[in-house]
Amino acid sequence: MLTLVLLPGMDGTGDLFTSFMHALGAEFNIIVVRYPTDKTLNYRELLAHARRSLPTDEPYFILGESFSGPLAISLAAETPSHLCGVILCATFARNPRPYLTPFKSLLAVAPVHWMPPAVLSWALLGAFGTRMLRSDIAQAVGRVAPAVLRTRLQMVASLDVSAQLSVLVVPCLYLQATHDRLVPESAAEHIKSILPQVSLVRINAPHCLLQTVPENAASVVSTFLRESILLKQAADIRHNPMQFK
Repeated sequence: MLTLVLLPGMDGTGDLFTSFMHALGAEFNIIVVRYPTDKTLNYRELLAHARRSLPTDEPYFILGESFSGPLAISLAAETPSHLCGVILCATFARNPRPYLTPFKSLLAVAPVHWMPPAVLSWALLGAFGTRMLRSDIAQAVGRVAPAVLRTRLQMVASLDVSAQLSVLVVPCLYLQATHDRLVPESAAEHIKSILPQVSLVRINAPHCLLQTVPENAASVVSTFLRESILLKQAADIRHNPMQFK
């Protein structure tokens, strides 16, 4: 059975993957990486935390959602032997809002838990928001210590994994939310310019793509996983024909 490793968005709880996992069904083994909610980890520490959850003896894929896109790219750049592909969801390889970089120091004191729910819903869900989704997001964000959220916001402002992206050799899928109010189209364009072979699929959804249209996202991801495995098997046969006789 194929394994899909899910790296969560800014909250890091992994709780918001529930509907997407349900839509995927039982065809795949799912591993949800969960970041500490009360401990500030820098980028290298988060990378090490995620790396410990990767399978060591079976084929797997990595999905990096939003904040975790750079982490998924960095892990894939290490070319682990059993990695078969990467899915990047509503994410970026470098700061998607570079004009905010000069204000990075202010993020250290940003009142992240004081943001009105309506503003959070507007940014993450837009017209796709429901009472249940708004509640789920509020609960997930509420579980994370303010200092942890501020540290992750500062990471976004300074991260750039474009060099790591350029060396990826596994199949890569980018899910672009057409109504994303946080990550602009330029983020996907930047990734495509560095990795032309990336398969870009636009989905009618807000930033929280996996949460608002889980069935649609699961269908696209499932197809990508199956096709990538078939391509890998075909390549293995070409390189080692005697092994399959």
